[in-house]
Amino acid sequence: MRVDKVTSGDGANIPVYSTGAGPGIVILHGGGAAVRDYQRLAAALSDRFTVHLYNRRGRPDTAPLTGTETTETDLADLGVVLEHTGARSVFGHSGGGFVALRAGLSGLPLERIAVYDPALRIEGRRELEFVDEFERLVAAGDHARAMTVMARTTYPDDIGAKLPFGLALGVTRLFLRTPIGRRFVDLMPTIPPEVRRIHEHGGPAGDYAGITAEMLLTAGSRSPRYFMENCQAIADVAQRGRALLIPKSSHNAANIARAAFVRPFADFFAGSLKAA
Repeated sequence: MRVDKVTSGDGANIPVYSTGAGPGIVILHGGGAAVRDYQRLAAALSDRFTVHLYNRRGRPDTAPLTGTETTETDLADLGVVLEHTGARSVFGHSGGGFVALRAGLSGLPLERIAVYDPALRIEGRRELEFVDEFERLVAAGDHARAMTVMARTTYPDDIGAKLPFGLALGVTRLFLRTPIGRRFVDLMPTIPPEVRRIHEHGGPAGDYAGITAEMLLTAGSRSPRYFMENCQAIADVAQRGRALLIPKSSHNAANIARAAFVRPFADFFAGSLKAA
């Protein structure tokens, strides 16, 4: 991958990783994740597109969190990446999907926005109401309990949500001892402020009706149902939005990036899969 460094308006350095050739796409990673988690997706798209990735704040190699970050901070950082790369398309996963959709409202020069399982609070849904307790637990360093609280709220139909809390907590502790779990712990301080911003921007689907870019709003068939419900709600009011359920895909399908998952996004960015 090629690496360039750009500077945001407040002086923060942002390394931008680029691969491939063709029209530009910027990938916006989800919460508790980083550039390294989207290497497979970037590689899968790189035969048709130039794919650009960067770590949002609080991750390795980018600006540390100061507690002053807002949604506008995320949008300013994306803006300088778009300006540097010339890209006019973005792909956002989970919390990155929230940033992508807010970018569509912000006046940034975007022509195509694709999101997968976007983390949103539409119509007063309850999926993000764990934020207060989660924030307190992360600040206290109780990572296993924090993750258990988050998982049981955001994945209400999974087996972990149906287990007694103590048993679910034990399973989480075992997971956090794995290499993936330890990486997640390292990034856990970035999650509460991101969830807080998403929670504070809750509202009706009509809040996103002003997006003029073409939108592909997708969710996995194995993801919690509310992701698809939110995507469809936005597609119903959007000027150029299409909701699409991706078969056999769970929330981390964007990180696994199997061919059947990547195909609709590649077609959308190439202009052969149109918004409804």
